[in-house]
Amino acid sequence: MAIIFNAIGVLGVFAILAAYFGLQARKLSSNDMVYWLLNLSGALLVLVSLYWDWNLPQFVLEVSWSTVSIFGIYKILKKQEENKSPPTGGSL
Repeated sequence: MAIIFNAIGVLGVFAILAAYFGLQARKLSSNDMVYWLLNLSGALLVLVSLYWDWNLPQFVLEVSWSTVSIFGIYKILKKQEENKSPPTGGSL
């Protein structure tokens, strides 16, 4: 059973590293939804792995990472929504 949880955790680490590498290689930006989804999914996968082998500092880090990622996703969605809304006011 440990190997399954370890594999899940390693997948999560790879997702986080892929996001960071993409950012450094300029293949992703912090305005890309993919960047934030990779970070969020990676953090959540590491959190799942902690079910088997509990580690409080790692838990705090991954909850924080998830929270920041959710905030990034929220900002992107909010910006997309603002761009869709019709302009108000203006002159004829």
